[in-house]
Parts: sequence; structure tokens; C-alpha cells
Amino acid sequence: MNRVVVTGMGALTPIGNNVDAFSKALLAGKSGAAHIKRFDVSKFKTRFACELKGFEPLDYIEKSEARKYDLFTQYGVIAADEAIKDAAIDFEKLNRNRIGVIWGSGNGGITTFEEQVVEYAKGDGTPRFNPFFVPKMIVDIAAGVISIKYGLRGINFATVSACATSNTAIVTAFDYIRWGKADMIITGGSEAPITASALGGFNASRALSTFNDNPALASRPFDVNRDGFVMGEGAGALVLENYEHAIKRNAPILAEIVGGGMAADAYHLTGTHPEGEGAYLGMLLAMEDANIKPGDVNYLNVHATSTPVGDLSELKAIERVFGNNSQLKISATKSMTGHLLGAAGAIEAIACIIAINENAIPPTINTETIEPEFAGKLNIITGKALKSEVVYAMSNTFGFGGHIATSIFKKYTA
Repeated sequence: MNRVVVTGMGALTPIGNNVDAFSKALLAGKSGAAHIKRFDVSKFKTRFACELKGFEPLDYIEKSEARKYDLFTQYGVIAADEAIKDAAIDFEKLNRNRIGVIWGSGNGGITTFEEQVVEYAKGDGTPRFNPFFVPKMIVDIAAGVISIKYGLRGINFATVSACATSNTAIVTAFDYIRWGKADMIITGGSEAPITASALGGFNASRALSTFNDNPALASRPFDVNRDGFVMGEGAGALVLENYEHAIKRNAPILAEIVGGGMAADAYHLTGTHPEGEGAYLGMLLAMEDANIKPGDVNYLNVHATSTPVGDLSELKAIERVFGNNSQLKISATKSMTGHLLGAAGAIEAIACIIAINENAIPPTINTETIEPEFAGKLNIITGKALKSEVVYAMSNTFGFGGHIATSIFKKYTA
């Protein structure tokens, strides 16, 4: 099968509005959590999240276009544009029939849906809906908009697997390119979930942290005092490309993607399997796909949302897969970015590639007392980034419904 490389990246995150800013904040251990400014949260149990900072859509998108797109699509278009520029792509010189877009979002246009329904409910029953209501709301529209902007006529669709969504998109894009179905695919995911309905819904399910006194310390993966995840927003984009195609156009090669594993917990609507059965299988399948062994993996970017049950089940799966692999460094970057839901896998894939190129492990911040059962067994990097060579980096993502997606990236060698 075809070899597949990463030639471009784009990021719009709560700790940086481009890849360079994201990379610096990630390795510096900065938190993106703060009290929510977008709407009145005074009556909510959780009153903070990881919102974008200093972001103005009209700095990137014409006003006439922006009005047609929900925030999640705007985020996706902006991240994809950065990735395309990073990859030094001149579409005029390429076969656009063989360039596609596989993009994911867990919620799609939830902001648009909420706004339109609230407006209708406040009225007298007369249906006055925005003519862009449906296209702004549907999950696949970001993939469509990106393809339209650049005239890309290849494979085009959206993936949805809750919080595993953008990792599912990346693994799927990887498959299509190595199967010879495309030369290049723009992939990743975007999410704009910081709304009253999403915040209230997650509060009702007791999934969110309520550490309102100090939001920056709220996301505490693996800590015995963790009390839930912190919601985040943004987008991550990768340009995946056939290796020969990339070499022919003299593209910059950032890393190679070598494996993907997808599975299911098949256990519970919202909870992970207590023994991490799906996570275990996803990691094994990804390594089998990459033709590597557990001892080859240098860095694992864990799903680790900072929920009591989820973190523990993932640790059990990791111990089962890796045993006493002393060279494996583990970190949970959601401690800084919050949980970007469907976009999490994309920005965490970028975190893995940053680790590979910088030979540095991003830290897990806020974690002080690791679950005693695993404190001396697994090498979880806390506090500060660690300089360490990274050849293979693995990224885990899990979603409601039991969805599992794991991807593996490798340091590029010609």
C-alpha cells in the first residue's frame, strides 16, 4: 500500500490560534480555561470553559461568507487554510479530482440550532428561520465548504463518532490514500460546543468539572481529585498525502502516519468499559497496522478527559498493552486545551507531531496525586515538558457510544 505523510497542519485552539502559538503554549504548559464570556452562566453548575482567545472570524473570512457558516465551519475553514498554506500547495498544478476532504464534528452547528430554536420559541409561532439554517447546522457542511473553497472534487464526507470523530477522520483519510483512492486529503475536525444547551446538557449528565473557583486548575487528568472534563472549542487540520506525490511536488514533510485502529467498547451509552476493553483493542490494532510493537512507542497522547471513570479505564488498558515499557512517556494535553469533543483527535494528532519534531513531551498540568494504583507503574509526564526523543507517537480518542480511534505517527525519514 502507499506510504502516507503529513505535509501541512493548521490549529485554532484555546491556547493558540495557529500551530506555532499552539506549540509554544503546549510545551510551556499553559491552561486555556477561564470563566465563560460568551453568554450568562451565572445559574449554571459549571461557569468556565476553554474558549478561543482574541479570535475574530472576520479577520479570516469575508463577512458575506461568514454569515453563511456556523462557528464550527468557520473554525474548520480557518484551520484548513493554515494547513494548506503550511503544505505549500498550488492546486492549479495538481489533479483536484484526486484531492479530497474528510472532516469531522461531533455536534455540527449546535450554535445555529440553539439560536434559531430560541428565536422561534420567543415569537408568536410564525416560522421565521434563516435561509442558511439547515446548511449551517448539518455536520457534513464543513467538509463541503472546504472542498468548494479550493475546488477539490475528490472523496468528500464527514465522520461522526462523538469525541473520537476527528481521529476517525484522520485514520479514514489515511486508509483512502494508502489504498490509492486519493493523492491528498484535507482532514481533521472542528467543534463549537460552548453554548447554553451543551453546557447544561453535560452538567445534567455530571460530566463537567465544577471547580469554578480556579478554572485553570480544573482539568486534572489521572489526579485522585479530578471531578470532570473542561469543555473546549476550536479546530485542527492535517494535510495527508501520498508520499510519492509529496516528493514529486517537493512538499515539506512533517511526519508520517503509519497506523490506525478503530474499535468499540460495546458497553455503555456514555461510560467507558471499566477495564478499557475498547481502548485496549484500538491500541493493539493501530500497532498491528503500523507493524510495530509496544516497546517501539515513545509517546502516548492519552484521551484522559479528567473524568473519574474514564481516566481509570484508560490507564488499565495502557498497562495491559504496554506493561513495563519504561521508554513510553504519557501525557494528557486536555489538561491545557480542555476537551474539544469531536475536534480533540485532530489537535492531539498535531500535538503528537509537535512532540516528534521538537523531541519534547508536552506536560500534563494540574495533576498532583496520580491514582495510587498506577503512580509507580506508568511514566506520566506532569508539570513541565520533557526533552526526549520521539520516533513513534500514538494518539487515543474515545467517544460516547463506545467509539474508539487510535492513530500512530512516525518521525519522517526519506
